[in-house]
Amino acid sequence: MLKAMRQLLSDMTRPSRAEAPDTNDERLAAAALLVHVVNIDGRVGDDERRRLQELVAERFGLAAGDAQSLIDRAHAADVEAVDLYRFTSVLKARLDEAGRLRVIEMMWEMAFADGEVHEFEENVMWRVAELLGVPSRERVRLKQLVRNRTAH
Repeated sequence: MLKAMRQLLSDMTRPSRAEAPDTNDERLAAAALLVHVVNIDGRVGDDERRRLQELVAERFGLAAGDAQSLIDRAHAADVEAVDLYRFTSVLKARLDEAGRLRVIEMMWEMAFADGEVHEFEENVMWRVAELLGVPSRERVRLKQLVRNRTAH
């Protein structure tokens, strides 16, 4: 009886397979980090939405509709996540060093999308880089690269 009651409660509180995002997908994990950067300063502008859509479509080779679907799933995953480790652990396990550097570069692109980098964005970049094993000098180099690219 107790076992049946536990199972019922577990079934009621656990999302169904159709609702639960597959956070073992490196594209979803990377997109969730991008969404997190976009949302961290509390303001999401049209420039940021547009750049997020372009970046996800371009980097993952997706059509516009598929990119938006991934962004929607990434947003849901970010909302339900309690920390960044959920995403960085997938990326660290599945990506080589060059792939992890590309994720940091994409995150900087999102941080610069509105023309300024907020202190919360800086903090997220530092934490994610640490979790991905990206050295500080590489994080700073990628920031400068993206800043120079977006300034022109």
